[in-house]
Amino acid sequence: MKKSTIPIFLGFMIMGFGDVVGSLVAFAKESFSLSSGVAGILPFVAFLAFGLLSVPMGLLQNKKGKKFVMLLGLGVALIGLTIPIISMSNYLNLIVSICLLGAGMAILQVSGNPMMRDVSAPGKFSQNLSFAQFIKSIGSLSGSILIAMILSSWTDLFPIYAIFVSVTFVAVWQLKLEPTEKKTESTATIRSSFGLLKYPYVVLMVVTIFLYVGAEVGINSWIATYLNSSFGLDIKKIATLGIGFFFAALMVGRLLGAVILTWIQAKTFFLTTSIISIIGILGLFAGDQTVAIVSIFVMGLGFANVFPLVFSILIDKMPEHTNELSGLLIMAIIGGAIVPLLMGIIADTSILGSFLIPLFSFLFITLTAIVTLKKVNS
Repeated sequence: MKKSTIPIFLGFMIMGFGDVVGSLVAFAKESFSLSSGVAGILPFVAFLAFGLLSVPMGLLQNKKGKKFVMLLGLGVALIGLTIPIISMSNYLNLIVSICLLGAGMAILQVSGNPMMRDVSAPGKFSQNLSFAQFIKSIGSLSGSILIAMILSSWTDLFPIYAIFVSVTFVAVWQLKLEPTEKKTESTATIRSSFGLLKYPYVVLMVVTIFLYVGAEVGINSWIATYLNSSFGLDIKKIATLGIGFFFAALMVGRLLGAVILTWIQAKTFFLTTSIISIIGILGLFAGDQTVAIVSIFVMGLGFANVFPLVFSILIDKMPEHTNELSGLLIMAIIGGAIVPLLMGIIADTSILGSFLIPLFSFLFITLTAIVTLKKVNS
């Protein structure tokens, strides 16, 4: 690992901090006496920024560079983490904090994912991006583990995250990057970005990211409530560790993915991991606690590499449009705002029924994987 990549990997770990919103849903619901629908606003505001900021940040990145955009994302996230440290007296403070944290994560994703391509050897982008997502999983896992096993209060998480973001900001600030921008990259504009949607395959991959992120955040947001409601597990400890179990599986799956992609084509692995995800989701409907716990782990293994696979497959197919595609794909992460909100509305009637949405999402993703495999074999 080159020394210059360390701040980039730290940036990926910080990206994982945004996933803490799923762990906070159940605590916000309890602390502020909210309905499931109102508590579902939390992931909505966290991921709304992906839809609003991603394409503009892709354009800004085209002008100012990836390092500038990464620093901007870290700064916005740090402001968001500071708000609860000053005051956590009401739900509105938490919403504003998570909104800014989500904005910072959106900006970081726009810069971090294509930056990994800049430092990757030819043919190694999928593998390296899966490993970077493994690093991101460490950040994702940290929230539920710290809350359930170490911290006395879930609000103590914010100053810890603020320290890590500050350290990463300094590391990126001191980073000296050589001009590694691909000469084939075109100048990005709003028109050129959205103009790529004229290609059906680009639309298919953008929708896939929308549904995948929505499904992942939905599982993350409601799995603790599901375990509590279905099996009576303590929401403050065991049920929250269920989220940690999911993120632990994501972490293992991404590490395995980085290895597997050294000897299997990305497009073949995309179909395999999609099918595994469906099997995991179906296990939640078995009505058995042991099967449910195993299924959470299987879901994590399946979900683990979908994002880096879609991102790398599409960017490698159209490298001359790296910045535009990065903006479009990160914009699609707004699925993390919409799907958990819909699940929360359904959860007020049936928590188990809400998991039909991730199931249908992955049926679509599997169809995308089949199309992708046919395209490479045709």
